[in-house]
Amino acid sequence: MGVKYQYDSQGWANIQLDRARVHNAFDDSLIADLITAIDKAHQDKARVIVLSSQGRHFSAGADLGWMKSMADNTMTDNVNDSLQLAALMEALNCANMPVIALVQGAAFGGAVGLVACSDVVIAAPDATFCLSEVKLGLIPAVISPYVIKAMGEGHARRYFLTAEKFDAITAQRLGLVHVISENLEHARDEMLSHLMNNSPKALSAAKRLIADVAGQPVDEGLIADTARRIAEIRVSDEGQEGLAAFFEKRPPSWIES
Repeated sequence: MGVKYQYDSQGWANIQLDRARVHNAFDDSLIADLITAIDKAHQDKARVIVLSSQGRHFSAGADLGWMKSMADNTMTDNVNDSLQLAALMEALNCANMPVIALVQGAAFGGAVGLVACSDVVIAAPDATFCLSEVKLGLIPAVISPYVIKAMGEGHARRYFLTAEKFDAITAQRLGLVHVISENLEHARDEMLSHLMNNSPKALSAAKRLIADVAGQPVDEGLIADTARRIAEIRVSDEGQEGLAAFFEKRPPSWIES
């Protein structure tokens, strides 16, 4: 199996790419396994997903052997195959809980899409990124909505076209990476401690808020919508619990004592 799934007793799910012998390159099976793992995290009501990988590299992107075999298939087959990758990106991007990605070594091609679909990206100093598709006569089509949103159109104009490799510091400057750390597990635990202190329902609602508000004009409709959202969560069970805990100077119920 190309993906390992583990639900931690503290309430977070670890989804780990496990094809180190091919630098965690993904094919149709790995894509399907990742979608299944994300679904499992929702079934387990995980409060956070951690996306990581075995071996020296996060992911080399698409498995070139698989890509070559797909070239012999019909146009319809290729479209359906690409829709599966699109389904993976959307599942990760729209997960109900925060997603932390841990990136070491290479994150090439479609792997940059996984990074762009994550909420918090922690990279090792040796992490290297590359939107390499044009070198192979391809384009980063399926991942483009997420990568362009993460790095901006101006930077995409450069890196989609040049297929340059860039390091973790550059990726941080572009907005793809949030934290650079020599110790990914320590940085992961630190980020988990922040996220696990927060209301699970509020985290989910905040993710939806960002997706729905970003890029929208501030008009009467948006103002009314955001007012409705805060009113709804204020009177919700977790909203009431959070406020009560603050005034009573005690931890809210979602923090383990």
